[in-house]
Amino acid sequence: MEEQHSTARPMRPWGGPPWHDGPPGPWRWAARGGLPWFSTAAVTVFVQVGSTFAAHGQTEYRAGLDVFARLLLLLGTALLLWRGRHPVAVVFGVAATTMLYLGAGYPYGPVFVTVALAVFAAIVAGHRRSAWAAIGMLWLGHLLISHWLYRWLPPSGDTAASWGGELVVAAWVVAIVAVAELARMRREQWAKERAERAEAARRRADEERLRIARELHDVLAHSISVINVQAGVGLALLDSDPEQARTALTTIKSASKEALGEVRQVLESLRTPGDAPRAPAPGLDRLPELVDQAASAGLTVEVTREGRAVGLAPGADLAAFRIVQEALTNVVRHSGSRRARVTIGYGAGALDLRIEDDGPATQADAGGSGNGLAGMRERAAALGGTIEAGPRPDGGFRVRASIPLRPKETPS
Repeated sequence: MEEQHSTARPMRPWGGPPWHDGPPGPWRWAARGGLPWFSTAAVTVFVQVGSTFAAHGQTEYRAGLDVFARLLLLLGTALLLWRGRHPVAVVFGVAATTMLYLGAGYPYGPVFVTVALAVFAAIVAGHRRSAWAAIGMLWLGHLLISHWLYRWLPPSGDTAASWGGELVVAAWVVAIVAVAELARMRREQWAKERAERAEAARRRADEERLRIARELHDVLAHSISVINVQAGVGLALLDSDPEQARTALTTIKSASKEALGEVRQVLESLRTPGDAPRAPAPGLDRLPELVDQAASAGLTVEVTREGRAVGLAPGADLAAFRIVQEALTNVVRHSGSRRARVTIGYGAGALDLRIEDDGPATQADAGGSGNGLAGMRERAAALGGTIEAGPRPDGGFRVRASIPLRPKETPS
């Protein structure tokens, strides 16, 4: 069963404009249509409260939180409001405020959450080098502060940090980058899948439009050709032979009714694409109707069958019927011959159709070199078959189609 995809865009949880592309991921905090106030406020509260608790456990070797520390923490989280619009500026800004915070000797803790979010947003937005550069500068700055500049920076009496602690910081940096890269790859995968789904939907729509155009062309071209011929006959005989004119009008009525029915069937399949057609698609079993319609247009059709007849799959049966219908329509419209021959050959692996007339042609495009012939070729090609059309050596025109034979589908 074909998967149905909704075209509605999901709304953001804080009531902003809808997401512009695909399922919202963890990087969707930065909204294109507005600023991520809710998530940024939550991070701000977490960092402020978490840093207070972290400071209680680091009173012996880190400076306490004062107004300047609070302002630095607030500035770092406030910058996250623009992480979607200006991810490069935000990641460097957050790295700088964090460097000032650490250089002032304030306690470790949730301050690194702002760095993680800024790096995450920059990487998934495609600014990988900027994110790596910002976090690399922060790490190198931390090394300088922890092993050299600590002598001149608060708090007083501080000692060099252990290299084991630096390994922990390095592992933390690698983890942030790895998670961000994973999210970026997932985002690219989603974008690729969305593009593939959109392309498949466009391709299905194009194929459906082509199918409907083919059906309408075949139905209308054949029926209108018959109606045109009979209308001419009726007008010519209206005064001299009213009975014959009445017969022509009857034929026009029958042909127009049949055309309307087939057009309605095509349009109903367009309105309800998920439903099965209400009427079966035409097939070679309706060939006698084509012969009668051609006869009413003044064309005598001889039908010959070769080989042992086999049941055809619906698609092949419809294609064969439409090819014969279009070929006979072209004879009526473009040939001076009043006789045509239809040969249906059942071979070992293919259905062979030949439609011939003796000419002469009444126009340069006697064989129907326009949409009709193109439609026949498309129908045959869709089933792996071929179409050959052209003048016969001894005059007239021949259309030959070869359609692969497949067993008729049976219900299981």
